[in-house]
Amino acid sequence: MVTPMAFGAWAIGGWMWGGADESEALTAIRTAIDAGITTIDTAPVYGFGRSEELVGKALQGIQRDKYQLLTKFGMNWQSEEGEYFFDTRNEEGKPFKIYKWSSGKRIIQECEDSLKRLKTDYLDLYQIHWPDGTTPIHETFEAVEKLIKQGKVRAGGVCNYNPQQINEALKTIDLASNQVPYSLVNRDIEAEVIPQAIEKNIGIIAYSPLQRGLLTGKIKTGHRFNDGDTREGNRYYSDENIKRVNVLLNEIRPIAENHGATLAQVIINWTIHRPGISCVLVGARNEEQVLDNAKSLSFTLTDEELDRITAIADTFSLAKTETV
Repeated sequence: MVTPMAFGAWAIGGWMWGGADESEALTAIRTAIDAGITTIDTAPVYGFGRSEELVGKALQGIQRDKYQLLTKFGMNWQSEEGEYFFDTRNEEGKPFKIYKWSSGKRIIQECEDSLKRLKTDYLDLYQIHWPDGTTPIHETFEAVEKLIKQGKVRAGGVCNYNPQQINEALKTIDLASNQVPYSLVNRDIEAEVIPQAIEKNIGIIAYSPLQRGLLTGKIKTGHRFNDGDTREGNRYYSDENIKRVNVLLNEIRPIAENHGATLAQVIINWTIHRPGISCVLVGARNEEQVLDNAKSLSFTLTDEELDRITAIADTFSLAKTETV
């Protein structure tokens, strides 16, 4: 069981978000638990272990069955084994490569490393982070099944899997979930992924519901991100698309005002109520952001309002841009 909203712990790892403050991160996680957001989603690659370590540190002293730990496997930055994914730099600016690698032996070791960083003896959900073209899907999930039998993992899931990959994985394991990007302006999964999930009884965990801050309405044309923040240059953050999104948000603003809520809170609420969505990941760096996110669950959108937001979203399309 997970909460409708989960604390997304990518940003607190710092990497790809322009850094993060440890004290604020610890307070944010504890505030989330107090606010009833007891599902925490992290990954080894978020800050190269830093996010998991912060989550583990923050949760010390809290009864283990009072929260759910979701983490991932299959991202390799220590060697050049697996399927090449992309080039990046660490916080010191040192360049290196990321590979997707989910061999059976690798998964067993990754699980042990995550358990240590998270200071726990089991994971509620263990997810492959990205598909790995170098490892047979059955090998990956035979290893996950082994971890489940050992009691180190309660359930297995996937991230960023297409329907064909899901079907292949189901030959080996009963998948609990598929974690995929989904937002008001990125609804590609509605075509095939969500219908399959509903049919196969697989929960959809939606990540980036606010399109990494774009749907808060706080990002304006000409915005400049911190060094190391990968939103700089992303197609969603071109001036033309920022302008288009803000026009869209202005149409939703009266609904937010009607509920005394922010745009972000209304959009999170709408996302939670979309067909097939079991849980929405919302990131936060500090206590204030957590409390703002939690208020998304404090009001009820009417069916008419939900339909109105969907109709507004139906009119949106990304402008063509050279950025990627």
